[in-house]
Amino acid sequence: MAQVSKKTIKIKGQLLDLSVPRVMGILNITPDSFYSDSRMASLDEVMDRAEGMQNDGATFIDIGGYSTRPGAREISVSEEAERVLPVIEALNKNFPDLIISIDTFRSEVARQSVLSGAHIINDVAGGILDDNMFDTVAELGVPYILMHMRGTPQTMSKLTDYDFLIPRILKELGEKLINLRQKGVSDIIIDPGFGFAKTTAQNFELMKNLTEFHKLGCPLLVGISRKGMIYNTLNVSAKEALTGTTVLNTISLQQGASIIRVHDVQPAVEAVKLWMATSGVNEKIVI
Repeated sequence: MAQVSKKTIKIKGQLLDLSVPRVMGILNITPDSFYSDSRMASLDEVMDRAEGMQNDGATFIDIGGYSTRPGAREISVSEEAERVLPVIEALNKNFPDLIISIDTFRSEVARQSVLSGAHIINDVAGGILDDNMFDTVAELGVPYILMHMRGTPQTMSKLTDYDFLIPRILKELGEKLINLRQKGVSDIIIDPGFGFAKTTAQNFELMKNLTEFHKLGCPLLVGISRKGMIYNTLNVSAKEALTGTTVLNTISLQQGASIIRVHDVQPAVEAVKLWMATSGVNEKIVI
């Protein structure tokens, strides 16, 4: 496996430099996201939130229409598509500089979203819940976020037995990476999958060993925003987990994360800027 992570991806017809870490803002178009403040019901509300994220410095906006919290209710493909497609179309019209990510594990939703203007597919299931996903990504020719998960959102909390956590996750991701490469997918981002089929202790083991994932040779995305590993450890609520989120995002940056996926863009952008300043990076900071 490669020892140096790739630092560019081709997106919207251009190369995006990830040597400067980027921030991905989360827009949940769901009524049951684990973090209640991220739930939005109207298109106007979504556009207002997206504008705020862009002004705060987000490079990506990640649109999700299916809640993947543990035990989340399953919805149909058509219902998921009906939630996200109007948002993608409106974002493209109103914020043409934003990179739109579609957060889905369903190939048909991914296809419709890209045809409606999404630029990247963020698959929390890493292809395990839809046998057509990898072929669809290859056909569409867009970047793909490959996340590690076991089971489904409804069963993953029971699938946390690993012989050796880091080597096993690397093996499972590596096998999928080979499959994607063989199908011609070249722009792949790795997400270790914090909170997905992992206990709190396992999540912190992942955090301590993030540099191991550079062996896969891809940019690394970390999504720990307001998750249980933070609020359960601190004995606070998800609403009170921003400080903990910022701390762990900073630790992620120290270990080479290229993208941090968050509910709160401004604190994340500030963390990136301060990390870069303390790291002695002299190039111009462009977020």
